[in-house]
Amino acid sequence: MKVAELNSEIVGVIQGSIKVVTLHRNPSKDWAKVGYILGLRVSPPHRQKGIGSTLVRHLEAWFVANQADYAYMATDKDNQPSVNLFTTKLGFVKFMTPAILVHPVNNSSSFRLPPTVEISKLKIEQAEFLYKKFMGSTEFFPHDIDKVLGNKLSLGTWVAYPRGESWPGGFGLEGQAIPRSWAMLSVWNSGQIFKLRVGKTASSCCFYRMWSRLIGGFFPCVNMSGLPDFSEPFGFYFMYGVHREGPSSEKLVRTLCRFVHNMAKQVPDCKFLVTEVVGGDGLKLQIPHWKLLSCPEDLWCIKALRNESRKDLREMTKNSAPPRALFVDPREV
Repeated sequence: MKVAELNSEIVGVIQGSIKVVTLHRNPSKDWAKVGYILGLRVSPPHRQKGIGSTLVRHLEAWFVANQADYAYMATDKDNQPSVNLFTTKLGFVKFMTPAILVHPVNNSSSFRLPPTVEISKLKIEQAEFLYKKFMGSTEFFPHDIDKVLGNKLSLGTWVAYPRGESWPGGFGLEGQAIPRSWAMLSVWNSGQIFKLRVGKTASSCCFYRMWSRLIGGFFPCVNMSGLPDFSEPFGFYFMYGVHREGPSSEKLVRTLCRFVHNMAKQVPDCKFLVTEVVGGDGLKLQIPHWKLLSCPEDLWCIKALRNESRKDLREMTKNSAPPRALFVDPREV
């Protein structure tokens, strides 16, 4: 973390981390050491004074000193000041636009899970094996996946598969068979490290909540999921490492998401389920979410920090097609 001070007052802050990830579009090698920029904040009275760009450059210098190949960041594509800062002033280029999918947690009701689907929780070593085998070549897959899964904020990894299809305890380890159709995901408890609060709820959200309560009052038999109350601090569960295989896997993904919803409703301050996927992997259509709350395009930008990386970056950005899949590290959410 780096801070900017003016007259003994902290007026800006930025955080960053470095990790080794899979970068399949990288021409010279399929991995890279990347620095992630997060948490850039400048107090409103001191904006438009170059403080943000100065903080970013100091963090980039730290990345370079630690042999990072690239720096990357994510921002809302409609946040024009942020987009201008990174793409116009700091030389970042657009890399991909994943979607952030959000679903509210309805504490008053649970989803009914289909009796034809079996859900099992994996051991960490089982989850690590499956992730490395099936998502190891996915863009931004962290090489320290064992540390991600073993983090105290990671609540676990679950798999869903058709009931009646045997899946021995090895879950693919030591040559054990894997069902023809299956899906998996992991859950990260973001609410354990920070809470959110909405000071002024968007008018569309207020309207929907009022409308759902009105309908529910006149027609009790109609089950409408109202928006949670965000006037109080709340947390959320982040679903990461969502993966599916086989012809019946779409239903299995939906069942897993509903299972996580039922788990989240047991936590009073958990108000949302959140995940992030790219458009090319087809998962967006299978994960329950509200368009009202979701972000269809979260802008990821990247910048080469070393001379040998600049040519690779030009090659990577020539291909405008989105990657087929993306692994979003929950430590960066």
